[in-house]
Amino acid sequence: MPVIAVDKPLNLTSHDVVGRARRALGTKRVGHTGTLDPLATGVLVLCVNDSTKVVQFMDADSKDYLAWISLGAGTRTLDAEGPIDDTADVPPLTEDTVREVLADFVGPLAQVPPQYSAIQVGGVRAYAVARAGGALDLPARNVVIHSLELLGIYGSVQDAPHTFSPTPQGWTPSAEGKAEGKTFPFPAPLGEFPTLLIRARVGSGTYLRSLARDVGAALGVPAHLSGLVRTRVGRYDLAAAADLDNLAEAKSIPDLDALDFPRLEVDERVARELRQGKRPQHTAQGRQVVTLNGELVAVVDGDGEQLKVVRAWA
Repeated sequence: MPVIAVDKPLNLTSHDVVGRARRALGTKRVGHTGTLDPLATGVLVLCVNDSTKVVQFMDADSKDYLAWISLGAGTRTLDAEGPIDDTADVPPLTEDTVREVLADFVGPLAQVPPQYSAIQVGGVRAYAVARAGGALDLPARNVVIHSLELLGIYGSVQDAPHTFSPTPQGWTPSAEGKAEGKTFPFPAPLGEFPTLLIRARVGSGTYLRSLARDVGAALGVPAHLSGLVRTRVGRYDLAAAADLDNLAEAKSIPDLDALDFPRLEVDERVARELRQGKRPQHTAQGRQVVTLNGELVAVVDGDGEQLKVVRAWA
């Protein structure tokens, strides 16, 4: 069973999901392509057995989120785990003002990760130091935010929409009074604070908790991430994600379909040489998925003269 997109429940770590998948599928060879915080829900992509080979090629996939940013209250964890350690009155905000602030975060960005994160400095995890009451000097990391759309400003996270439907533009609040749609679970709110609902598309390594902190700072107030749903990872949308309790019956995706690169069909000689680790001559450029008679052979990098194997399949 190759690649499976699951809908991670609230209050489970990504490691918890991997453990349950190992038991449900009867194999220890399960990995995931990008950590999702315990207080977040949504798409977590699992790679099973030999499909763990594709994890390295999916880490860089862009991701879509729905993010609820509550203003006027900050926390050390930057999310609703709390407790609140900073408060401020929130001035009246217009949608135009918020959109101007969000626009400043779109594009390449140097982002400081949360103290409560798995980043290591000198072999020490940041979250271990934070839980002991300390803090590490975490350098900013280069990330890319592709888009930030303001879907609304609400009196509190409790007042904001919780039921959404997939649309061509992304997951969108369902029309009031309509039964269809998916209702997302939320962590317990830390109070009633003005809340922004944002639809985000970000690159690999972006922390939405840090974005919440930084958006609040740009508006002149502390802030925290009061809710987060990952609605897409690469080509995997939440609408097609499997329920964690039904993994054994979940629809899986072949390795070839999981690799989102241009495909290059080759002959038997080139396929054989790639599987032997050689560098056959070829005019292809950039990263390619190589196939023989439609079957996966390798992922390669081409320079216009030869192909270099990044990973091969027998």
